[in-house]
Amino acid sequence: MSAGLKMALTGGGVAIFIAVGVFLMMQFATSERDREMRQWQSRMSIVIDSRYTDINRWIDRQLADLRGIADNASVQLYLTVFHESGTSASADDAPPELGYLGNLLEVVGERAGFKSDVQGPQVNANVQKAGVAGLALIDMDNFIIVSSSGFPPLQGPVRAFLEQAERGVTSVSDVFINERGNSAMAFLVPVYAVQADESAESQLGYVVGVKEIADELYPLLEQPGATEETAETMIVRQNGNKIEYLTPRADGTAPLQKSLAADTPNLASAWAVRTVGGFATVTDYAGNEVLAISRAFNQVPWTLVYKVDTAEALKESEDRLQLLMIVFGVIIILVLIGMLALWYYGTSQRATEAAAKFEELANRFQGQRNFMHTVTDSQPNSIVILDENGHYRWFNKTALQLSRMDRSDMFDKHVSAILGPIEGKRIHAWVKEALAKNERLTVTHEMELGNDGPKVYRTDFQPLPAREDFPPGVLMVSQDITESVLEREKRETVMRQLVGTLVSVVDRRDPFSANHSVRVGEVSRAVAQEMQAERVMMETAAIAGSLMNLGKITVPEELLTKQGKLTDEEVRMIQESVLTSAELVSKIDFDGPVYDTLRHLQEHYDGTGTPDGLAGKDIVITARIAA
Repeated sequence: MSAGLKMALTGGGVAIFIAVGVFLMMQFATSERDREMRQWQSRMSIVIDSRYTDINRWIDRQLADLRGIADNASVQLYLTVFHESGTSASADDAPPELGYLGNLLEVVGERAGFKSDVQGPQVNANVQKAGVAGLALIDMDNFIIVSSSGFPPLQGPVRAFLEQAERGVTSVSDVFINERGNSAMAFLVPVYAVQADESAESQLGYVVGVKEIADELYPLLEQPGATEETAETMIVRQNGNKIEYLTPRADGTAPLQKSLAADTPNLASAWAVRTVGGFATVTDYAGNEVLAISRAFNQVPWTLVYKVDTAEALKESEDRLQLLMIVFGVIIILVLIGMLALWYYGTSQRATEAAAKFEELANRFQGQRNFMHTVTDSQPNSIVILDENGHYRWFNKTALQLSRMDRSDMFDKHVSAILGPIEGKRIHAWVKEALAKNERLTVTHEMELGNDGPKVYRTDFQPLPAREDFPPGVLMVSQDITESVLEREKRETVMRQLVGTLVSVVDRRDPFSANHSVRVGEVSRAVAQEMQAERVMMETAAIAGSLMNLGKITVPEELLTKQGKLTDEEVRMIQESVLTSAELVSKIDFDGPVYDTLRHLQEHYDGTGTPDGLAGKDIVITARIAA
């Protein structure tokens, strides 16, 4: 087994040991946290269920006090008599039984807490003093028959509560702020006629109770014996897109004074409304992370929320867990130190061998680098490597000679500083294009370097991926093709002269079509140029247009010079002369598809042409241009 493989296996073993140790530590920590969360869920469930039960009992007591009045036979009898007599409660002939009912409401209100200090002018006048709590009997039209002292006027939230009440249904209002700015609630119990069934038709009115709830309801939120400093029990409700707090908050905010958006991310109260009966780690109104649990009431649209800051709830367990993690970590580190000591002792000799091998590899790399310089310097083409910003990173001898600079001066120079701003800008643009497309880019262009005049180069730009020690760049190989271009231009000139000669021969035989081929060629070239076609396609269209009448050399001269109407056979012979033109040039090696262009000249885009019935894009583009 090689030294490198042994070192790799040793390092892998150490890494696996560390990974397994850390994984087990994390698993242990997760298990402990889950266990602690389950314990807190049980503890908080006991607390919130206790508060939930006490609040439900309090609501039931309020309704029971009102139901005691509604079920009182005397109340039912007096209310029946009052209802049948049709007498107004404020009339002078109102029945004397109203005095009894008023006294009854006073006694029950005093005992059940439906009372308050009245406010009004301190004069001996027959003036009704306004209060905020009390009991009242009202008829089905929501008019007061009789009430205790201090009963508030039937307006605002109380009036809205009465108007929404269903006949024959016991109701509890939501929390509202009364005229004194205190939290209050209203309770409603139907009263039925004496000896009648409890149906909506037998209902004569309601017993209504209104009271301030701060002294009775809010103390029920406190859990006896609770020791958590950050524990808080709240009652919340959703009103549209807002979460409203119906009870005082720990930060001193009074009930219904502030609200938060229901879509506030991870808000404890919003989560409690959506997830009744759930337990989660969320964020309270102050932005603190808390453990929260919730319950929903059946008689009122409330949600009970009990929360404790996680910093307090989990502090003891986190401290204990942190100590255990430190101990486990120290154990892992000690074991790791022992393993590393053994590994270091066993690899000290191998390190010396590795250093010697590294030196050998460095020498070999230098030799390979020199060899690559020898190979590339022997190439006639210019070979350079440019980074993405257009700076020279590597170049061969030919590129150095073209730049007329020293090797040390050329390295890291921008291409514009070597080839001039115009050529440098073009080459840098091609470098960026090749990198953006991540594919080889080939460009034929002219450059004028020194006093040799402009030369034509074919340059390939090959993208090079980034490496750890080298940024992304482009390998640029430039080949001087000036002689090839001149030779090609000379050949094209000869070809055009030959085509011109052939066209002139045809024009002499057909004086009626003189210069027709030349004009077709010129128009074809202009159309192809306007379409921005490639040079080969442009030349092909021009040559084919010029040679389209070449086949007329096979048509008798007397037919070409005939005056008067031609026969069908004569027309067919002239039309087929275009195909003859194609056959005459079929053996000539043009750069473009001249033969196909001539053969397709009489094809129609809809497929009705000749000779092959081609349609659409099956007809070569040069034939569509020349036609």
